[in-house]
Amino acid sequence: MKMKKFKSFLCLFITSLFLFSLSGCQTLEESSITDSSSKIIEVIDATSNADSAEADSSEIITTEPATQEQTTTAPRTEPPTQAQTELIIDENGTYTSKDDVALYIHTYNKLPSNFITKKEAENLGWEGGSLEPYAKGKCIGGNHFGNYEGILPEKEGRKYTECDIDTLGAKKRGAKRIVFSNDGLIYYTDDHYETFELLYGSEE
Repeated sequence: MKMKKFKSFLCLFITSLFLFSLSGCQTLEESSITDSSSKIIEVIDATSNADSAEADSSEIITTEPATQEQTTTAPRTEPPTQAQTELIIDENGTYTSKDDVALYIHTYNKLPSNFITKKEAENLGWEGGSLEPYAKGKCIGGNHFGNYEGILPEKEGRKYTECDIDTLGAKKRGAKRIVFSNDGLIYYTDDHYETFELLYGSEE
């Protein structure tokens, strides 16, 4: 609105100046009037452009910070529940590796069904070495471990059981064993009871 009024005022001023020059009150050359008019129009255009630039700069798009509802947080990873663990390791499955057998014992508190005791194997004619000729798909496990060297922690009422590891279909039993207690301790040895690695449970 201000620019329109300003332009109208200047137009009236130029017209009056022109008429005044014609009336003889003041002698001005036509070229001078034209030059003055051109300069005034240039000033008007410059002022108009400056106002437009100022208006554009005032229209700044602001980005508001995200609210608490919009902010997403990655869910915290929880340890698997008993039900989820049972889905990972099948109770009726066959297992022979360190990790699988340890997880099975930790989940079901017993050995997988593919393990038989030395006595059971002997009743089938086994005298040592591979079980395949006597009990195909079976491994030795379930016998009492005496802990006579006292390497594993003792506690009143605690009993240890052992089983072979990685012997399914093997020609010999090897040196790998898992030894587990009746109160949640599960150990692994790969040097025939010389050293043990605690896989599950707490010795405290």
